[in-house]
Amino acid sequence: MLALFLRDIRLNIRAGGGALTGVIFFLAVIATIPFGVGPDLKLLARIGPAILWIGALLSCLLGLDRLFQADREDGSLDLLVLGNDRHMLALTVLTKCLAHWAGSVLPLVVAAPLLGLFMNMEPLSIGATALTLLVGTPAITFIGAAGAAVAVALPRGGLLISVLVLPLTIPVLIFGVSASYGATANPDPFLQPFLILAALTLFLAVLGPVSAALALRHGTD
Repeated sequence: MLALFLRDIRLNIRAGGGALTGVIFFLAVIATIPFGVGPDLKLLARIGPAILWIGALLSCLLGLDRLFQADREDGSLDLLVLGNDRHMLALTVLTKCLAHWAGSVLPLVVAAPLLGLFMNMEPLSIGATALTLLVGTPAITFIGAAGAAVAVALPRGGLLISVLVLPLTIPVLIFGVSASYGATANPDPFLQPFLILAALTLFLAVLGPVSAALALRHGTD
C-alpha cells in the first residue's frame, strides 16, 4: 500500500501540474466573486467561508477523472483489479484516494487561508474554514472515487463524474460551511457540525472505496 501511495504521488507530480491547475481554478473562482457581488467588504467577509468551500468543491471535482484514467490507459488498472480480491481492491482504491487527495486536494487546503484574505475574512474564520476543508475534502475524494470508477471506461467521463458526484457532496458542503460559520457567529455552534463532518468523512472512507471496487470489478467483468 505504501509503494502504491508513493507511486501515485510521483505520477501525480509528473502528470503535468494537476495540483497547480486545481489551485489556479480555485483562485479564479474566488477572484470572480467580488465582480459579481460588488466591492462590499462586509458582504464578502460574511459569504467568504461558503465561497471558499464552493471553490474547493469545484476544484476537487476538476481532477477526479485522473484517479483511474492513467492506470486504465497503461493497463495497470486491469492488473490491480484481477490481482486482488474484493477486500484488497477496496484497500487499493483507498490508497489511491489518499494519494490523489495528498497530491491534488491538499494544495487547495494550503492555499485556502491566502484566498480567505482576498475575501476580507477574519483570522478566526480563515482558520476554521481551513480546518473544515482539511477534514471535509477527503470525503469529496472518496465519493468521487465511486463516480470515477463508474465512468472510467466511458468517453468524456470527466463531465459524467461531476454530474454523478456533485449531488452527493451536498451534505459535506452543508456541514463544512455550517462549522465555518459557527466559529465566528456566536449563536451558531462549531463543534457539532464539525464532528458530523468528520463522521461523514470516516463513513465515506469505507463506503466510497468499497463502492468503487465493486464498480471497477463489474466493469472488468
